[in-house]
Amino acid sequence: MSVTAPRGFRAAGVAAGLKASGGADVALVVNDGPDAGVAGVFTTNRVKAAPVLWSQQVVQGGVVRAVVLNSGGANACTGPAGFQDTHATAEHTASALSAVSPRLLLGAGEVAVCSTGLIGARLPMEKLLPGVRTAIRELSRDGGPAAAEAIMTTDTRPKTTVARGSGWTVGGMAKGAGMLAPGMATMLCVLTTDAVAGPAALDEALRAATRVTFDRVDSDGCMSTNDTVLLLSSGASGIEPTPAELAAAVTSACHDLAQQLIADAEGATKQVAIDVVGAASEDDGVEVGRSVARSNLVKTALFGNDPNWGRILAAVGTTSAAFEPDEVDVAVNGVWVCRGGSAGEDRSKVDLTGRDVTIRIDLHAGDATATIWTNDLSHAYVHENSAYST
Repeated sequence: MSVTAPRGFRAAGVAAGLKASGGADVALVVNDGPDAGVAGVFTTNRVKAAPVLWSQQVVQGGVVRAVVLNSGGANACTGPAGFQDTHATAEHTASALSAVSPRLLLGAGEVAVCSTGLIGARLPMEKLLPGVRTAIRELSRDGGPAAAEAIMTTDTRPKTTVARGSGWTVGGMAKGAGMLAPGMATMLCVLTTDAVAGPAALDEALRAATRVTFDRVDSDGCMSTNDTVLLLSSGASGIEPTPAELAAAVTSACHDLAQQLIADAEGATKQVAIDVVGAASEDDGVEVGRSVARSNLVKTALFGNDPNWGRILAAVGTTSAAFEPDEVDVAVNGVWVCRGGSAGEDRSKVDLTGRDVTIRIDLHAGDATATIWTNDLSHAYVHENSAYST
């Protein structure tokens, strides 16, 4: 049931005509309470879409009753007029929801807005706003899957998750298949919980979760202008978990969604986990893993089923991490093809015919570890991103 698995939430996904395909393109998630706490993390790209700027302000207020999301247009790099479009969307959503659900009586400042799609063009408000009204009419406890479908762009399938606590639940949906690189979160994601948790507790749990999940996904090294992850609490379970319990459930949900994102990365034929061990610090491990994940030479070698450890070692060498080059070991799918910075086991022993690939890099510089998830670079990725705007 995705975002509607926790009690207190309704959702909908409808087609408003924003997508040329005619597919669903407007989603709405509503928190019926009794609580309405919120936390959010957003792209650190200096070029931020209007919905990001709006929702950052909304989250600071600590209360969100509704999230309206659209695909078919990013509303990024659209200037003051684009921000006004976002504001108008929030106002329209608040007014229309209040009219049909008087007990909500929400204002625009309690509506977060998310958009995804092509950058540089204003949204057709004459289609978006009627779409919002349609979504309001279709809100239901079973609307989570439809909402998850409506936020898809180049995704090939919707991405949803559920994590269970003791008498309470975390649900979620996400979209993302390209421009997956961290500035915090890498995509659009709405998480919900019926646990009793205020904004501070939600923020702590969300930041702990994204740090080791969404922030570790690095598909193509390209940071989006629209990245948003929101966590809403309804308090409908009446149960207040400990901070550790809440963080564990949110992290579990985020991890599941992060793996679905990398599995659906544009054009990917390989799903790659880069495990860095023996690092002097976690930051060193992350830097090394990300350098390998962003190496086009490594990614194309994997596409060609080539366990080219020299390219991996060269990528490691571009970092500022602490290590001695003649002490680094590298394994590909369990075969230590590099030992002590030189050739190790016979590389022909490496089986790369499957989809899952694990690269293990031992720096022999400390006890810290980190994992980065990425994918290969294929002909299909180049084709999709060269033709996407048309």
